[in-house]
Amino acid sequence: MPDLSKIGERDKLKPRSDKEPHWQRLQAGWYVGYRPSRRGGKGSWFARAYDEDARKYRRKNLGPYGTLSGHDVFATAKRDAEAFAELVEAGGLRTEKLDTVEDACRAYLGDKPGPIAEGVFRRHVFDDAIAKVKLDKLRKHHLRAWRKRLENAPALITRSKDGEPRFKTRAASTVNRDMVPLRAALWRVLSPGAPNTDAAWQEALKPIKGADRRRDVYLDRPERKKLLAALPEDIEPFVRGLCLLPLRPGALAALKVSNFDKRTRTLTIGADKNGVPRQISVPETIAGFLAEQCKSKLPTASMFMRADGVPWSKDKWKGPIKDAVKVVRLPQGTSAYTLRHSVITDLVRAGLPILTVAQLSDTSVAMIEKHYGHLVRNDAEHALAQLAL
Repeated sequence: MPDLSKIGERDKLKPRSDKEPHWQRLQAGWYVGYRPSRRGGKGSWFARAYDEDARKYRRKNLGPYGTLSGHDVFATAKRDAEAFAELVEAGGLRTEKLDTVEDACRAYLGDKPGPIAEGVFRRHVFDDAIAKVKLDKLRKHHLRAWRKRLENAPALITRSKDGEPRFKTRAASTVNRDMVPLRAALWRVLSPGAPNTDAAWQEALKPIKGADRRRDVYLDRPERKKLLAALPEDIEPFVRGLCLLPLRPGALAALKVSNFDKRTRTLTIGADKNGVPRQISVPETIAGFLAEQCKSKLPTASMFMRADGVPWSKDKWKGPIKDAVKVVRLPQGTSAYTLRHSVITDLVRAGLPILTVAQLSDTSVAMIEKHYGHLVRNDAEHALAQLAL
Protein backbone atom coordinates (compact mmCIF):
# COMPACT_ATOMS: atom_id res chain seq x y z
CA MET A 1 0.00 0.00 0.00
CA PRO A 2 1.32 3.47 -0.84
CA ASP A 3 1.80 6.16 1.79
CA LEU A 4 -0.54 8.80 0.41
CA SER A 5 0.65 11.37 2.93
CA LYS A 6 3.96 11.61 1.05
CA ILE A 7 3.68 13.93 -1.94
CA GLY A 8 6.52 12.31 -3.89
CA GLU A 9 5.10 8.80 -3.47
CA ARG A 10 1.64 10.05 -4.42
CA ASP A 11 2.94 11.73 -7.59
CA LYS A 12 4.49 8.44 -8.77
CA LEU A 13 1.14 6.62 -8.77
CA LYS A 14 -0.37 5.72 -12.14
CA PRO A 15 -4.10 5.55 -13.02
CA ARG A 16 -5.40 2.00 -12.89
CA SER A 17 -7.17 0.46 -15.87
CA ASP A 18 -10.18 -0.41 -13.69
CA LYS A 19 -10.33 3.19 -12.37
CA GLU A 20 -9.92 1.85 -8.82
CA PRO A 21 -8.20 4.27 -6.39
CA HIS A 22 -4.95 3.50 -4.61
CA TRP A 23 -6.00 2.81 -1.00
CA GLN A 24 -4.23 3.52 2.30
CA ARG A 25 -5.45 1.81 5.47
CA LEU A 26 -6.21 4.20 8.31
CA GLN A 27 -7.38 1.52 10.74
CA ALA A 28 -9.35 -1.72 10.59
CA GLY A 29 -12.07 -1.24 7.97
CA TRP A 30 -11.21 2.43 7.33
CA TYR A 31 -9.42 3.59 4.17
CA VAL A 32 -8.58 6.78 2.31
CA GLY A 33 -7.98 6.47 -1.44
CA TYR A 34 -6.42 8.49 -4.22
CA ARG A 35 -7.03 8.13 -7.97
CA PRO A 36 -4.53 9.99 -10.22
CA SER A 37 -5.95 11.98 -13.10
CA ARG A 38 -5.53 10.56 -16.59
CA ARG A 39 -5.36 14.12 -17.91
CA GLY A 40 -2.40 15.10 -15.78
CA GLY A 41 -4.28 17.39 -13.41
CA LYS A 42 -5.23 16.90 -9.78
CA GLY A 43 -6.48 13.45 -8.86
CA SER A 44 -9.60 12.58 -6.84
CA TRP A 45 -9.81 11.37 -3.26
CA PHE A 46 -12.10 8.66 -1.89
CA ALA A 47 -13.24 7.21 1.43
CA ARG A 48 -14.02 3.55 2.09
CA ALA A 49 -15.40 1.96 5.25
CA TYR A 50 -16.80 -1.47 6.14
CA ASP A 51 -20.52 -1.56 6.97
CA GLU A 52 -21.08 -4.36 9.52
CA ASP A 53 -24.84 -4.32 9.07
CA ALA A 54 -24.75 -4.62 5.27
CA ARG A 55 -21.60 -6.78 5.38
CA LYS A 56 -19.94 -4.83 2.61
CA TYR A 57 -17.76 -1.79 2.05
CA ARG A 58 -19.26 1.66 1.52
CA ARG A 59 -17.35 4.29 -0.41
CA LYS A 60 -17.63 7.97 -1.16
CA ASN A 61 -16.03 10.25 -3.74
CA LEU A 62 -14.47 13.11 -1.77
CA GLY A 63 -13.46 15.08 -4.85
CA PRO A 64 -10.16 16.64 -6.02
CA TYR A 65 -9.82 19.35 -3.33
CA GLY A 66 -8.85 21.77 -6.07
CA THR A 67 -8.10 24.70 -3.75
CA LEU A 68 -5.66 22.72 -1.58
CA SER A 69 -2.13 21.55 -2.27
CA GLY A 70 0.77 19.65 -0.73
CA HIS A 71 0.24 18.09 2.69
CA ASP A 72 -3.02 19.98 3.23
CA VAL A 73 -4.74 17.78 0.63
CA PHE A 74 -3.97 14.54 2.46
CA ALA A 75 -4.82 15.98 5.87
CA THR A 76 -8.22 17.12 4.62
CA ALA A 77 -8.95 13.86 2.77
CA LYS A 78 -7.95 11.82 5.83
CA ARG A 79 -10.22 13.87 8.08
CA ASP A 80 -13.16 13.53 5.66
CA ALA A 81 -12.55 9.79 5.23
CA GLU A 82 -12.55 9.29 8.99
CA ALA A 83 -15.79 11.28 9.33
CA PHE A 84 -17.36 9.13 6.62
CA ALA A 85 -16.18 5.92 8.33
CA GLU A 86 -17.60 7.07 11.67
CA LEU A 87 -20.94 7.73 9.97
CA VAL A 88 -20.94 4.25 8.42
CA GLU A 89 -20.11 2.59 11.73
CA ALA A 90 -22.82 4.56 13.50
CA GLY A 91 -25.39 3.30 10.98
CA GLY A 92 -26.15 6.81 9.74
CA LEU A 93 -25.46 6.17 6.05
CA ARG A 94 -28.58 5.69 4.00
CA THR A 95 -28.61 3.60 0.88
CA GLU A 96 -29.27 5.73 -2.19
CA LYS A 97 -32.88 5.33 -3.32
CA LEU A 98 -33.72 6.36 -6.85
CA ASP A 99 -37.39 6.45 -7.81
CA THR A 100 -37.72 9.10 -10.51
CA VAL A 101 -35.80 10.58 -13.43
CA GLU A 102 -35.05 13.59 -11.25
CA ASP A 103 -33.53 11.30 -8.60
CA ALA A 104 -31.29 9.74 -11.26
CA CYS A 105 -30.14 13.15 -12.47
CA ARG A 106 -29.36 14.42 -8.97
CA ALA A 107 -27.47 11.21 -8.17
CA TYR A 108 -25.48 11.67 -11.38
CA LEU A 109 -24.54 15.22 -10.33
CA GLY A 110 -23.46 13.87 -6.95
CA ASP A 111 -21.15 11.38 -8.61
CA LYS A 112 -20.00 13.58 -11.50
CA PRO A 113 -20.60 17.24 -10.66
CA GLY A 114 -20.20 19.69 -13.53
CA PRO A 115 -21.66 23.04 -14.65
CA ILE A 116 -22.76 21.71 -18.06
CA ALA A 117 -24.88 18.82 -16.75
CA GLU A 118 -26.19 20.93 -13.87
CA GLY A 119 -27.31 23.65 -16.27
CA VAL A 120 -29.07 21.23 -18.62
CA PHE A 121 -30.92 19.52 -15.77
CA ARG A 122 -31.94 22.85 -14.26
CA ARG A 123 -33.24 24.28 -17.55
CA HIS A 124 -34.75 21.21 -19.22
CA VAL A 125 -35.36 18.40 -16.69
CA PHE A 126 -36.13 19.43 -13.12
CA ASP A 127 -39.05 21.68 -14.09
CA ASP A 128 -40.25 19.37 -16.87
CA ALA A 129 -42.85 16.60 -16.67
CA ILE A 130 -40.11 14.02 -17.32
CA ALA A 131 -38.63 14.69 -13.86
CA LYS A 132 -41.51 12.96 -12.02
CA VAL A 133 -41.67 9.86 -14.23
CA LYS A 134 -40.83 6.70 -12.26
CA LEU A 135 -37.69 4.98 -13.49
CA ASP A 136 -39.38 1.58 -13.58
CA LYS A 137 -42.19 3.11 -15.68
CA LEU A 138 -39.96 5.10 -18.05
CA ARG A 139 -40.66 4.32 -21.71
CA LYS A 140 -39.55 5.54 -25.08
CA HIS A 141 -42.65 7.68 -25.57
CA HIS A 142 -41.85 9.66 -22.39
CA LEU A 143 -38.40 10.57 -23.68
CA ARG A 144 -39.63 11.22 -27.23
CA ALA A 145 -42.07 13.78 -25.81
CA TRP A 146 -39.31 15.34 -23.71
CA ARG A 147 -37.00 15.47 -26.72
CA LYS A 148 -39.70 17.21 -28.75
CA ARG A 149 -40.10 19.83 -26.04
CA LEU A 150 -36.31 20.29 -25.99
CA GLU A 151 -36.15 20.73 -29.77
CA ASN A 152 -38.96 23.32 -29.66
CA ALA A 153 -37.45 25.29 -26.78
CA PRO A 154 -35.76 28.47 -28.11
CA ALA A 155 -32.07 28.89 -27.34
CA LEU A 156 -30.97 32.08 -25.58
CA ILE A 157 -28.52 34.09 -27.71
CA THR A 158 -27.91 37.11 -25.51
CA ARG A 159 -29.63 39.93 -23.70
CA SER A 160 -30.05 43.47 -24.96
CA LYS A 161 -28.71 46.44 -23.00
CA ASP A 162 -32.08 46.82 -21.24
CA GLY A 163 -32.05 43.17 -20.19
CA GLU A 164 -34.47 41.87 -22.82
CA PRO A 165 -33.52 38.24 -23.74
CA ARG A 166 -32.99 37.33 -27.37
CA PHE A 167 -33.61 33.82 -28.66
CA LYS A 168 -33.06 31.72 -31.76
CA THR A 169 -34.25 28.32 -32.97
CA ARG A 170 -32.36 25.53 -31.21
CA ALA A 171 -29.78 23.99 -33.56
CA ALA A 172 -29.51 20.22 -34.02
CA SER A 173 -25.98 20.31 -32.55
CA THR A 174 -27.36 22.05 -29.43
CA VAL A 175 -30.07 19.39 -29.09
CA ASN A 176 -27.38 16.70 -29.25
CA ARG A 177 -25.31 18.36 -26.53
CA ASP A 178 -28.32 18.91 -24.25
CA MET A 179 -29.35 15.24 -24.48
CA VAL A 180 -25.93 13.98 -23.32
CA PRO A 181 -26.32 14.58 -19.54
CA LEU A 182 -29.77 12.98 -19.34
CA ARG A 183 -28.63 10.01 -21.41
CA ALA A 184 -25.61 9.56 -19.13
CA ALA A 185 -27.70 9.82 -15.96
CA LEU A 186 -30.16 7.18 -17.19
CA TRP A 187 -27.48 4.80 -18.45
CA ARG A 188 -26.04 4.92 -14.93
CA VAL A 189 -29.17 3.34 -13.39
CA LEU A 190 -31.13 1.67 -16.21
CA SER A 191 -30.46 -1.26 -18.50
CA PRO A 192 -31.29 -0.73 -22.19
CA GLY A 193 -34.71 -1.89 -23.27
CA ALA A 194 -35.40 -4.42 -25.99
CA PRO A 195 -34.72 -2.81 -29.41
CA ASN A 196 -37.67 -1.45 -31.39
CA THR A 197 -40.05 -1.60 -28.42
CA ASP A 198 -41.47 1.14 -26.21
CA ALA A 199 -39.25 -0.20 -23.44
CA ALA A 200 -36.19 0.83 -25.49
CA TRP A 201 -35.93 4.21 -23.75
CA GLN A 202 -32.39 4.69 -25.08
CA GLU A 203 -33.58 4.88 -28.70
CA ALA A 204 -35.38 8.18 -28.03
CA LEU A 205 -32.11 9.87 -27.08
CA LYS A 206 -30.01 8.94 -30.10
CA PRO A 207 -28.04 11.95 -31.39
CA ILE A 208 -28.96 13.59 -34.66
CA LYS A 209 -26.45 12.46 -37.28
CA GLY A 210 -24.33 15.08 -39.03
CA ALA A 211 -25.42 17.84 -36.65
CA ASP A 212 -22.00 18.79 -35.32
CA ARG A 213 -20.20 20.85 -37.92
CA ARG A 214 -16.63 22.06 -37.89
CA ARG A 215 -16.08 25.62 -36.69
CA ASP A 216 -15.02 27.68 -39.70
CA VAL A 217 -14.49 31.19 -38.31
CA TYR A 218 -10.78 31.63 -37.67
CA LEU A 219 -8.92 34.81 -36.71
CA ASP A 220 -5.24 35.06 -37.55
CA ARG A 221 -2.86 36.92 -35.24
CA PRO A 222 -3.22 40.34 -36.94
CA GLU A 223 -7.01 40.05 -36.71
CA ARG A 224 -6.78 39.16 -33.03
CA LYS A 225 -4.59 42.20 -32.43
CA LYS A 226 -7.17 44.41 -34.17
CA LEU A 227 -9.88 42.98 -31.95
CA LEU A 228 -7.87 43.65 -28.79
CA ALA A 229 -7.17 47.22 -29.86
CA ALA A 230 -10.89 47.93 -30.38
CA LEU A 231 -12.03 46.61 -26.99
CA PRO A 232 -12.90 48.66 -23.89
CA GLU A 233 -10.09 48.77 -21.34
CA ASP A 234 -11.71 46.52 -18.73
CA ILE A 235 -12.46 43.58 -21.04
CA GLU A 236 -9.18 43.68 -22.97
CA PRO A 237 -7.26 41.50 -20.44
CA PHE A 238 -10.03 38.89 -20.47
CA VAL A 239 -10.06 38.65 -24.27
CA ARG A 240 -6.24 38.68 -24.34
CA GLY A 241 -6.36 35.66 -22.02
CA LEU A 242 -8.54 33.87 -24.58
CA CYS A 243 -5.91 34.69 -27.21
CA LEU A 244 -3.13 33.19 -25.08
CA LEU A 245 -4.73 30.03 -23.68
CA PRO A 246 -6.99 27.37 -25.32
CA LEU A 247 -9.62 27.69 -22.61
CA ARG A 248 -13.36 27.92 -22.82
CA PRO A 249 -14.52 31.48 -22.03
CA GLY A 250 -16.43 30.29 -18.97
CA ALA A 251 -13.36 28.49 -17.58
CA LEU A 252 -11.22 31.61 -18.00
CA ALA A 253 -13.86 33.82 -16.38
CA ALA A 254 -14.05 31.45 -13.38
CA LEU A 255 -10.33 31.68 -12.57
CA LYS A 256 -9.42 32.99 -9.12
CA VAL A 257 -6.14 34.59 -8.09
CA SER A 258 -5.37 31.46 -6.04
CA ASN A 259 -5.52 29.36 -9.23
CA PHE A 260 -2.17 30.74 -10.39
CA ASP A 261 1.12 29.83 -8.73
CA LYS A 262 3.62 32.46 -9.86
CA ARG A 263 6.59 30.56 -8.41
CA THR A 264 6.00 27.39 -10.44
CA ARG A 265 4.17 29.11 -13.34
CA THR A 266 1.30 26.66 -12.84
CA LEU A 267 -2.32 27.48 -13.62
CA THR A 268 -5.11 25.37 -12.10
CA ILE A 269 -8.34 25.35 -14.11
CA GLY A 270 -11.10 24.30 -11.74
CA ALA A 271 -14.38 25.16 -13.46
CA ASP A 272 -14.56 23.59 -16.89
CA LYS A 273 -16.73 21.29 -18.95
CA ASN A 274 -15.96 17.97 -17.25
CA GLY A 275 -15.85 19.44 -13.75
CA VAL A 276 -12.45 17.91 -12.96
CA PRO A 277 -9.69 20.43 -12.09
CA ARG A 278 -6.52 20.27 -14.15
CA GLN A 279 -3.16 22.04 -14.12
CA ILE A 280 -1.09 23.44 -16.97
CA SER A 281 2.37 24.99 -16.95
CA VAL A 282 2.65 28.28 -18.81
CA PRO A 283 5.69 30.00 -20.35
CA GLU A 284 7.20 33.12 -18.78
CA THR A 285 5.41 35.46 -21.20
CA ILE A 286 1.97 34.17 -20.21
CA ALA A 287 3.01 33.85 -16.55
CA GLY A 288 3.85 37.55 -16.54
CA PHE A 289 0.46 38.40 -18.00
CA LEU A 290 -1.36 36.27 -15.39
CA ALA A 291 0.73 37.70 -12.56
CA GLU A 292 -0.28 41.20 -13.67
CA GLN A 293 -3.98 40.22 -13.46
CA CYS A 294 -3.45 38.88 -9.93
CA LYS A 295 -1.57 41.94 -8.69
CA SER A 296 -3.00 43.59 -5.53
CA LYS A 297 -5.94 41.14 -5.39
CA LEU A 298 -6.96 38.74 -2.63
CA PRO A 299 -6.52 34.98 -3.34
CA THR A 300 -10.32 34.54 -3.48
CA ALA A 301 -10.82 37.38 -5.97
CA SER A 302 -11.60 36.75 -9.63
CA MET A 303 -8.56 37.04 -11.87
CA PHE A 304 -10.53 38.88 -14.58
CA MET A 305 -13.10 41.48 -13.55
CA ARG A 306 -15.12 44.28 -15.09
CA ALA A 307 -14.52 47.91 -14.20
CA ASP A 308 -17.29 47.66 -11.57
CA GLY A 309 -15.54 44.72 -9.88
CA VAL A 310 -18.02 42.08 -11.12
CA PRO A 311 -16.57 38.92 -12.73
CA TRP A 312 -17.12 38.44 -16.47
CA SER A 313 -19.99 36.22 -17.61
CA LYS A 314 -21.47 35.22 -20.96
CA ASP A 315 -24.15 37.90 -20.76
CA LYS A 316 -21.49 40.54 -20.01
CA TRP A 317 -18.73 39.74 -22.51
CA LYS A 318 -20.92 39.18 -25.58
CA GLY A 319 -21.86 42.82 -26.11
CA PRO A 320 -18.37 44.40 -25.98
CA ILE A 321 -16.87 41.70 -28.18
CA LYS A 322 -19.69 41.99 -30.72
CA ASP A 323 -19.28 45.77 -30.87
CA ALA A 324 -15.50 45.50 -31.38
CA VAL A 325 -16.00 42.91 -34.13
CA LYS A 326 -18.19 45.37 -36.01
CA VAL A 327 -15.74 48.26 -35.57
CA VAL A 328 -12.78 46.40 -37.08
CA ARG A 329 -14.97 44.48 -39.57
CA LEU A 330 -14.03 40.96 -38.55
CA PRO A 331 -15.87 37.92 -40.03
CA GLN A 332 -19.54 37.58 -39.15
CA GLY A 333 -20.06 35.07 -36.38
CA THR A 334 -16.88 35.98 -34.51
CA SER A 335 -17.36 35.41 -30.78
CA ALA A 336 -15.40 34.67 -27.62
CA TYR A 337 -15.42 30.99 -28.56
CA THR A 338 -13.84 31.87 -31.92
CA LEU A 339 -10.64 32.75 -30.04
CA ARG A 340 -10.47 29.31 -28.42
CA HIS A 341 -10.93 27.76 -31.86
CA SER A 342 -8.22 30.00 -33.32
CA VAL A 343 -5.72 29.18 -30.56
CA ILE A 344 -6.33 25.42 -30.89
CA THR A 345 -5.92 25.75 -34.67
CA ASP A 346 -2.55 27.45 -34.20
CA LEU A 347 -1.38 24.77 -31.76
CA VAL A 348 -2.31 22.01 -34.18
CA ARG A 349 -0.68 23.81 -37.13
CA ALA A 350 2.48 24.30 -35.03
CA GLY A 351 2.85 20.53 -34.84
CA LEU A 352 1.98 20.06 -31.17
CA PRO A 353 0.85 16.43 -30.59
CA ILE A 354 -2.93 16.14 -30.74
CA LEU A 355 -2.97 14.43 -27.33
CA THR A 356 -1.19 17.43 -25.79
CA VAL A 357 -3.60 19.85 -27.48
CA ALA A 358 -6.52 17.82 -26.15
CA GLN A 359 -5.12 17.92 -22.61
CA LEU A 360 -4.46 21.67 -22.72
CA SER A 361 -7.95 22.45 -24.03
CA ASP A 362 -9.82 19.90 -21.85
CA THR A 363 -11.35 17.91 -24.67
CA SER A 364 -10.88 14.47 -26.18
CA VAL A 365 -8.43 13.42 -28.85
CA ALA A 366 -11.44 12.28 -30.88
CA MET A 367 -12.91 15.80 -30.83
CA ILE A 368 -9.59 17.39 -31.82
CA GLU A 369 -9.22 14.93 -34.70
CA LYS A 370 -12.82 15.50 -35.76
CA HIS A 371 -12.65 19.30 -35.83
CA TYR A 372 -8.96 19.94 -36.52
CA GLY A 373 -7.63 16.73 -38.08
CA HIS A 374 -8.02 18.22 -41.55
CA LEU A 375 -5.29 20.74 -40.69
CA VAL A 376 -2.81 17.95 -39.98
CA ARG A 377 -3.78 16.22 -43.24
CA ASN A 378 -3.37 19.45 -45.20
CA ASP A 379 0.08 20.05 -43.70
CA ALA A 380 1.09 16.46 -44.47
CA GLU A 381 -0.07 16.84 -48.07
CA HIS A 382 1.92 20.07 -48.42
CA ALA A 383 5.02 18.41 -46.95
CA LEU A 384 4.73 15.47 -49.33
CA ALA A 385 4.37 17.86 -52.26
CA GLN A 386 7.76 19.32 -51.42
CA LEU A 387 9.37 15.93 -52.06
CA ALA A 388 8.65 16.05 -55.79
CA LEU A 389 11.86 15.76 -57.91
